[in-house]
Amino acid sequence: MAATDFKDYYAILGLNKTATSDEMKKTFRKLARKYHPDMNPGNKEAEARFKEVNEAYEVLSDPEKRKKYDQYGQYWKQAATTGGGWPGGNSTNVDFGGVDFSQYGSFDEFINALLGRAAGGSAGAGRNGQWNYSTYRGGTGGPGGFGGFEDFAGYENRSAGSSLDTEVTISLTLGEAFRGTSKRVATGEVSIPAGVKTGSKIRVKGKGQVDPYTKQQGDLYLKLEVLPHAFFQFEGENLICEVPITPDEAVLGASIEVPAPEGTIVVKFPAGMRSGQSLRLRGKGWPKPKKDERTDLLVKIAIVPPKELSALERECYEKIQANRTFNPRSNLSQALL
Repeated sequence: MAATDFKDYYAILGLNKTATSDEMKKTFRKLARKYHPDMNPGNKEAEARFKEVNEAYEVLSDPEKRKKYDQYGQYWKQAATTGGGWPGGNSTNVDFGGVDFSQYGSFDEFINALLGRAAGGSAGAGRNGQWNYSTYRGGTGGPGGFGGFEDFAGYENRSAGSSLDTEVTISLTLGEAFRGTSKRVATGEVSIPAGVKTGSKIRVKGKGQVDPYTKQQGDLYLKLEVLPHAFFQFEGENLICEVPITPDEAVLGASIEVPAPEGTIVVKFPAGMRSGQSLRLRGKGWPKPKKDERTDLLVKIAIVPPKELSALERECYEKIQANRTFNPRSNLSQALL
């Protein structure tokens, strides 16, 4: 990766390196809502920022990834896959962009130095004579533009006998998780069924790493993360949302259009509902995987008084106040000690 390709994940989230995980989560949720595609339909710039924010949070929210990122900067992925075997044995934010390749007598010498192998060691042999199988994939430009050598961002080092299975974390919008989607990974296109949730895992047979010697191929495991949504949240298996209503709607009842995952529906709210009460819309919630069923949607009420009143509205409210017979605080005197 060239130095110009480096992404400052802390700057993307607007945080410094001392930020706690709670601060990071709070900031991520705020930015995710701000740039979410559902909140910015057709806005390519917001979509690009949304992807950057997700990428930054995915790395910095993982303690191991964050540690590598803080230590090795733009080469944190290489450090994660090679176990930190950098030239000199101890390096922080090493910049290979300006490396002088004239100091190496051959390509093997450069590889040995880069991977921390002893001079004269075999290109395939690891420590203590154990063989490692190395796979290089990715871009065609190597560190510092060294022609013909592929980008080390995809470097993997696998000891003989270790698993060929691969795990990849994929972030989905709530809409993608609700309807199902397809995503492109290093080994090709994979289908994700409707109804997955954060923590769901999908096994894709025969899409993992390939052993270059035996030609055996492991499995790919997709670890899914559903990104926060500005309106819908999960409450157990169900979806929940909050709908504001006016005081007169709460007193008299009303029919109100409410967003649901598949589109807007009209919900009849009975008279006398209080803030915090919920209506249960059965079968309007989250899809149940492998079943033609859905959970419930809970519509929570929030009574919102108007901040500004017209002269007529104020007059009406004053008349109601002057003639009101209902006192919700009539039994508070019983609370005295």
